This record gives sequence, C-alpha cells and structure tokens, in this order.
Amino acid sequence: MSGSTQPSGGPTKGVLGWIEFRLPIFSFLNSSVGYAYPAPKNLSYWWNFGSLAGVALVIQILTGIVLAMHYIPTAAEAFGSVERIMRDVNYGWLLRYMHANGASMFFAVVYLHIFRGLYYGSYKYPRELLWWIGLVIFILMIATAFMGYVLPWGQMSFWAATVITNLFSAIPLVGTAIVTWFWGDFSVGDALLRRLFSLHYLLPFVIAAMAIIHLWALHQHKSNNPLGIDMKGPQDQLSFHPYYTAKDLFGLGIYLIIFAALVFYVPNSLSEPVNYVPANPLQTPPHIVPEWYLLPFYAILRAVPDKLGGVIAMAGALVVLFAVPWLDTSKVRSARFRPIFKWLFWVFVVDAIVLGIVGAHPPGGAYVPIGQIATAYYFLHFLVLMPVIGKLESPLPLPDSIATAVLAKGKR
Repeated sequence: MSGSTQPSGGPTKGVLGWIEFRLPIFSFLNSSVGYAYPAPKNLSYWWNFGSLAGVALVIQILTGIVLAMHYIPTAAEAFGSVERIMRDVNYGWLLRYMHANGASMFFAVVYLHIFRGLYYGSYKYPRELLWWIGLVIFILMIATAFMGYVLPWGQMSFWAATVITNLFSAIPLVGTAIVTWFWGDFSVGDALLRRLFSLHYLLPFVIAAMAIIHLWALHQHKSNNPLGIDMKGPQDQLSFHPYYTAKDLFGLGIYLIIFAALVFYVPNSLSEPVNYVPANPLQTPPHIVPEWYLLPFYAILRAVPDKLGGVIAMAGALVVLFAVPWLDTSKVRSARFRPIFKWLFWVFVVDAIVLGIVGAHPPGGAYVPIGQIATAYYFLHFLVLMPVIGKLESPLPLPDSIATAVLAKGKR
C-alpha cells in the first residue's frame, strides 16, 4: 500500500510490530506513560495518588462484575443474596470485602489527590478544565458509593436510602413528585432497589471514561509539580518511564499492603454493624450515618436547621470547588511560596476532619455548634479567605526553573 508508514515509537518487527502497524497502541502508550512522555523531574510521592485511584477503580469494576452475577436486586432477596455470596460462593467473602473496602481505599486516595491539588495549585491556569473533570469524577464516585451502600439492604441501607432520597422533597412545588418518580413507587422498595443496582453497575464505566478524558486533559499541559512552575526545557524533564513508573510501583506496593491489611484482618472496621441486620421499615436505627467518606458533607447537610437550606449547603460545598480556579486570586500556584495560604490550607484540612467527626455523631450537644462553625469556615475559606489572601499575600521568590531548584537542593 503506497503511502503507508510504520508508526514511530513502537515495535517494528514480529507479532508486536504487526499489531503496531495496524493499531499503534504501543506507540500510544510510549507517548502517554513511557520514554516519550516528559514529566517534571521534581515530582514527589504526592503525585502517586492519581495512578493509585486508577488501580482502585479497576479493582472496583472487576470485583463488582463478579458480585453482580450473584446479587438479586429485590427487597425480599437482596440481603439473603449478599449472605449467600459471603457463605456459598467460592471466594465470595474475599470479593465482597475487596469491593467494600476498595471503595474506602478509592475515596482515601482521591481525597489525598484533591488535597494535593489544592496545596500545590494544580487547578490554576491552564489546568482549570482538568480540575473540573476531576470534580465530575468525584461527584460520580459519591453517587456510585451511595447506591452501593443501599444494595446490601440492611437496616442502615434501607434508612439511608429513605433519608437521602427524601432530600429531594425539599425542592419547592415539585419535590414530592421528584421523590415519587425516583422511587418508582410510593415508598422505598423493589423499584428503587432495581434502579440503584442498575446505576451502580453502570456508573463505574462512566467514571472510567471520565478518567480517560482526565488523563487526556492532563497530557495536554503536563503535570503540575511541587514548585508550581512550568517546565522550560529538557533540563527540567524526565521521561515518565522508568523513573515515575518505578515510583508509582513503590506507592502501589504500600497501597496493596494497607488494602490487604483491611481485607484480611479488619474487613468490617469501616462498616456499620447495624447494616448486618435485615432492613425493617417499621424500626428506625438510633442514628443514621453514611460511610466515612461522605461524613463531612453529611455534617454540612445537618448544620443548617432548615431542610432546603441544608440541601443547598451540601450541594454548595461541592459546587464551590468548581470556582476555586477563579476564587484563588494569587498568581503563584504552590503553597510552598505562599506562607499565609499554607497555614490556611492546614486549618482547612483540620476543618474537614472536624466535619467528618461531627457527621459521625448524633446531632446533639456540642456537636451542633461545632458542626455549624466548621461549615461556616468551609465556605469562608473558599469564598472569602482565598480571594483576599491571594491579593494581600507577598509570595516568596520563585526559582528560575525546576532544574535550578533541584540542583540547589542536591548541593545542600
């Protein structure tokens, strides 16, 4: 065939060369995560969490596919089918514990990924759309996790579904109709369970597609780095492989050790004991709580006494993150060179932890005012402090280049 050329960057001989000529997948991988992909030479282990999130997603999809083969999405049989998976399916206990604890590990690495982005200013120009895509993935994760929490159809599952879906009733005029439409009935039951199971199975594949787009957007302007300055030439770069693949593999080893410890030694430590009791519509649990990774948003929901106000505040806690690239008015990305912002960042981390603690406890006593103060600070941090500090703060001098900073550090 005249005009045909062999793709560059991949094998040219043998079976792999035959595949590469027709489907240049090897050259694509080389340009994406191989020798041909340039990365800043100063990336730290904080940049491992993106690849770990990808590993966590793959684990969730693979274990979920097998679990779906044995799960029965009806109110009468859902709880029993989960018990059958645990007791009768070969290695069903392992698959379920991997799936349940894998969700916690997935959220843990994604939260660390988000906080790293906030600290080093990875949301700033020209990576605003990259930040947005990441937030969309996070919201899809929240929706998927909620649906998965309902599927075991234990006491906490049933009442969490009842409480969360009823939040839509706070919408004026159409709220009750939306809830009825969402339930597919006039109460939480078979119709809702089937819908949640269907969506819970589908959304991970949507997340995977969004992750590919996220990676595509990342490669357009390359990774941010701890200094928050752009690469200015070959002296600032390293090929992704083998330097960062080795670093990612080390991080993966630590991740799998922690994951294995959860699965084999304390598999139920992050679950609510009451969810091992079959759902009973006539008996409300003393305290309804979501999984740990949703507790900060649950605390924000409860911090506002009005139902509609609480829903708006919880939704606003996510929406405000989309505006962060413009709320942060500083021209410097990394908190390393922003002494005031650095302290405010750690105060924000403490605030998020406090919200999680408040969300895990019944709404009473000191937890009510603490939750309200922590919620107020959450919005104060983004809507007031970030814009004001960005204008008033005097950043430290930035290094001339990544190579200059790396070489200076090596001489010390």
